[in-house]
Amino acid sequence: MSRALFAVIALTLFLDVAGRADDVTLASMPPVVVKTNPVAGASDVDPKVAEIRVTFSKPMADESWSWSTLSEESFPQVNGKPSYQKDQRTCVLPVKLLPGKTYAIWINSNKFHNFKDPDGRPAVPYLLVFKTSE
Repeated sequence: MSRALFAVIALTLFLDVAGRADDVTLASMPPVVVKTNPVAGASDVDPKVAEIRVTFSKPMADESWSWSTLSEESFPQVNGKPSYQKDQRTCVLPVKLLPGKTYAIWINSNKFHNFKDPDGRPAVPYLLVFKTSE
């Protein structure tokens, strides 16, 4: 799917949701990323960091995630199985990072949308980009 088509679909979905303002509740909205570690846009991440964490706006369905690649070169080496913390809002991906490298990881994407709440609503796609220090 092209980026332009994806943008049109996202805008259509947004306008559909925005048009139903009376139906807007935390429960009815899709999950969104509220926090990442490393922080998005960081340029000095310690390459010894051994996990990537993403926290969502609501509890998520267990054993369901889509850590997706932007490219093979920009995706970290995975060093174990992803898991949710007890709060079911924070998913942890064990990784091995290299120094001086830029990483780009989709949390859901236009192809993959398995980060979802228990009612099956997929999380809004989020691109996490950061760079490790030398």
